[in-house]
Amino acid sequence: MQIDLFVPCFVDQLYPETAFNAIKVLEFLGCEVHYNPEQTCCGQPAFNAGYWDEAKEVGEKCIRELSNNRPVVVLSSSCTGMMRNYYGKLFHNTALHNQYKSLQKNTFEFAEFVFKHLPYSKLQAHFEHSITYHDACSALRECGIREEPRALLRQVQGITFMPLPENETCCGFGGTFAAKYEGISTGMADQKLQNALKTGAEYVVSSDLSCLMHLQTYADKQKMDIKTIHLADLLAAGW
Repeated sequence: MQIDLFVPCFVDQLYPETAFNAIKVLEFLGCEVHYNPEQTCCGQPAFNAGYWDEAKEVGEKCIRELSNNRPVVVLSSSCTGMMRNYYGKLFHNTALHNQYKSLQKNTFEFAEFVFKHLPYSKLQAHFEHSITYHDACSALRECGIREEPRALLRQVQGITFMPLPENETCCGFGGTFAAKYEGISTGMADQKLQNALKTGAEYVVSSDLSCLMHLQTYADKQKMDIKTIHLADLLAAGW
């Protein structure tokens, strides 16, 4: 199967190893991965901040770089949600109407795509640690993703899974929310991590690096004995 990989801008800049691990997993499960080095951003930050003209300009670039019949696998549920749920507000009845509609139906979040379209039971990951799973708001609420990452985690040898109390509660990142409302944001991070610590897990796993970046930064600052890891990095571990 041929696919296009969309790497969110902050993953490209801060966590490129996760993108490489995602490629490792996708190729192992039978994908021919295409990556357009000209891609940048889906336009979500500008859209959420109310700058829709700027978001449209960035989104148009994204559509033109990805518009084909291959599935687009995205390493972020918030970017997935932007392309799937909000491009209609920017491009409906425009010259890009047909292209954005095609992109909408072909866009999948990483865990969602692996679960629905690849033989994930063949995964050979090994990770001798206890973990708990954080559901990103955009994955849970915008994309309806819940069981998919848990099904993938059940294929990993060696892990001990600890359910996370209040797992549907936001971590507090929310993009510019964390900058505008620092006190609320850090309070939510503390609540999320206190719940994670109660489980006794060594790692918080999620399919969204934005959440993990926020949580790891807070955990490091507060000297909390817990680490974070992206699902793709975990699935690429041990083989």
